[in-house]
Amino acid sequence: MRYTTVNRGDGFGSWNPGAFPPAIKALLWANGGVFLLQMFLRAPLVHYFGLTPGMVKGGAVWQLFTYMFLHGDFFHILFNMLALWMFGRDIEDVWGTRAFLKYYLICGVGAGLVTTIVLWGSAVPTIGASGAIFGVLLAFGMLWPNRTIYLWFFVPIKAKYMVILFGLLELFASFRFTADGVGHFTHLGGLAVGFLYLKMGDRPLRFPRPLAFVGAWRGRRKARRLKRQWEDQRALMEAVDRVLDRINEVGYDQLTGEEKAILERGSEKLSTEKSKR
Repeated sequence: MRYTTVNRGDGFGSWNPGAFPPAIKALLWANGGVFLLQMFLRAPLVHYFGLTPGMVKGGAVWQLFTYMFLHGDFFHILFNMLALWMFGRDIEDVWGTRAFLKYYLICGVGAGLVTTIVLWGSAVPTIGASGAIFGVLLAFGMLWPNRTIYLWFFVPIKAKYMVILFGLLELFASFRFTADGVGHFTHLGGLAVGFLYLKMGDRPLRFPRPLAFVGAWRGRRKARRLKRQWEDQRALMEAVDRVLDRINEVGYDQLTGEEKAILERGSEKLSTEKSKR
């Protein structure tokens, strides 16, 4: 992504009812709709669609995507969606809907993957959009590092320091608190994946294809073969030159059988090269 310092001019925290870009609006509706379903089907939804590393290990890979649309309670979804709107709308305005939505989902899935790897085999489900939200916070801090944020609505802090503070708090909590019901590794995963994605610059994120490795291996193999052929040809020509010098000295009849064989191979090589042309 290309960084920019464009400022919308309305400042952080100003309530503009019309400031709901398409991706933000779609995500709010999707999360809200799923939360309503949870009011009636909470247990089966969390079981099958929450992120349970042990189940992902067993093949439930869809959970890496679906877990970010489930939430624990009203305040959980409220604060996540409020942060999505407050920080994400400016980013979508600058990047565009498609680029923002792609980034949001990559951060969410990446955070889920980090959680699965760190908690490999765990039977405890993780739910919530926090991994993707932390990726959004990071992007906001990198786009507008010096914009003032009112933390908890009354503590002024620059965006870049807010991101650093949240990252350090999550890093500390991930080592100190392992059973407090909060997905600290998911939060850190969202930050890490978002940072790696943004540092790729303008290059699109592409996952390596298996055939790409095969093509690269074949290319290296062909290059080595051509190098050996060139080295063999050079050695043969140098040997032919030595035999020609010997003919000038003693005549063709005085050549050894090996020297005559070298001349024959050199002649065959030249004939082959001419036929290729």
